[in-house]
Amino acid sequence: MAMQSTQPLGEMLVSMGLISQDQLQIAVKEQSRTGSRLGEVLVSLGFCGEEDISSVVARQAGVEMMDLDKRKVDQAAINLIDQEYAKSNKLVPIKLDGDTLTVAMDNTFDVMLTDQLQQRTGKFIEVVQATESDILAAIEIFYLGAGKDDERIEQLALQTERAGESEGDLTEESESPLVKLVDQLLIKGIKSECTDIHFEPDTNTIRTRYRVDGILHQGPALPKSLQQALTARIKVMSNLNIAESRLPQDGRFRFFMGKRQIDLRVSTFPTVTGENVVMRLLDKAKVILGLDRLGFTPKNLERFKKAISRTSGIILVTGPTGSGKTTTLYSALTYLNNSDRKIITLEDPVEYEIPLIRQGQINVKAGFTYAAGMRSILRQDPDIILVGEIRDAETAEIAIQAALTGHLVFSTLHTNDSAGSFPRLIDMGIESFLVSSSVICVLAQRLIRKICMDCKTVYEPTEDDLEKLGLKSKTGKYTFYRGSGCDNCSGTGYQGRCAIYEVLSVTQKIENMILERVDGPEIKKAAIEEGMATLFHDALIKAVNGQTSIEEVLRVTYTGS
Repeated sequence: MAMQSTQPLGEMLVSMGLISQDQLQIAVKEQSRTGSRLGEVLVSLGFCGEEDISSVVARQAGVEMMDLDKRKVDQAAINLIDQEYAKSNKLVPIKLDGDTLTVAMDNTFDVMLTDQLQQRTGKFIEVVQATESDILAAIEIFYLGAGKDDERIEQLALQTERAGESEGDLTEESESPLVKLVDQLLIKGIKSECTDIHFEPDTNTIRTRYRVDGILHQGPALPKSLQQALTARIKVMSNLNIAESRLPQDGRFRFFMGKRQIDLRVSTFPTVTGENVVMRLLDKAKVILGLDRLGFTPKNLERFKKAISRTSGIILVTGPTGSGKTTTLYSALTYLNNSDRKIITLEDPVEYEIPLIRQGQINVKAGFTYAAGMRSILRQDPDIILVGEIRDAETAEIAIQAALTGHLVFSTLHTNDSAGSFPRLIDMGIESFLVSSSVICVLAQRLIRKICMDCKTVYEPTEDDLEKLGLKSKTGKYTFYRGSGCDNCSGTGYQGRCAIYEVLSVTQKIENMILERVDGPEIKKAAIEEGMATLFHDALIKAVNGQTSIEEVLRVTYTGS
């Protein structure tokens, strides 16, 4: 058991760098006004996550902090405590080892509850800390039964097929096999921490696929006969037109597992074999906001913090879709968020709501475009502006105007690296002198898979791989790792992802090169000479540190040049 701490919650959060002193003061004032617990106030204000509070409480109590997402069901432990008791007391049994029952609780200081559990089960109780949301979500999952996800999905698909679902069975209140089937497909995705779920009708079946850590994995195949009912159910949940199957549609809905809220964006697309459906999952409980927690190297973090601490200029974040740009931008805004600043965003869509920040959502049909929104924002007396994406010259011009008139502007571009942003803006029709005088920093990023800690092993890379990494002459100097594959990572050798970064600060030399319309590769070369670490270099550092594998570094960053 870890040592207990008597330091107050707020002070611990500040000392750990999870919140600022200014944010603590705001929260204390709000706590005095509402009478709520400090932890609840901090979470509601968006200053830190429920997981942050829970981990600090674990340190105060001197117990282990447990991540329940990857826990396997221990049916022997589950059988000792009934579901209703677990739910009402916000606890979940996770392991039975001889006479010791390990129980996850959201309040590990509750000695009376621990004693009650010991009397109830006849076992010695070992408590671990978990968030309330994770506990309630785990109860939903653990008490479903001992059957595996895919087996349960297949059983529900068979029941649905036999039942012959009709449109009357599609509502939330229905207990039909179809409703349970869709819920179970979603639960499987949430448990695997996937970002997208694909439903792809083929000639004789419906293929399901889950994107986990950036890679698509095959899910259970469903009977072709369920195609219409399955698609209709998802459309009802997303408030889409179930009668329209000839045109693409977009919608969204919320799914709850206990208190855990998952936002889903839904896209349908007609194909020759039926409507393709893709769901994008946005799990607020799993979003890590905080620049110190995103995986920056100390040098990159110092550079980025220095840039965003300026009072004016444009900061661009570049990378492909799904590379974590939104998380980085939200973390930057959270870092800057205090009572002295007015922060306004313009997004399409608003992915996560951040308290104290004014967030606007694009509505093209109503004429609320990025350009129109930017013009309005400038009349709202902002200090800091976030524009979700610079898509055209008009938006770029207004963003530059804002930056040159004393505003700090954040936005994104789709370019391969940081240096490519300058030619991209000039290609849009923006004058080079405007680009050079307004853009102060460009951050490029990608997401790279992390090695599974349960099957991490040392290995010797091939000469070819070392040559691609520029390390051929340094054989034996470094230790490299890979995952051998296990149940915990579904045999992939990887679990979770981390970001790699490239922070380009616009110095006087870079500014002059932009002004002279020098191409991207030359600007990149100059930035490297001035100390910029490339995406490849940042990924290589993470491989040397044992966070990722050489194969993953090459997959994400190797260009063959």
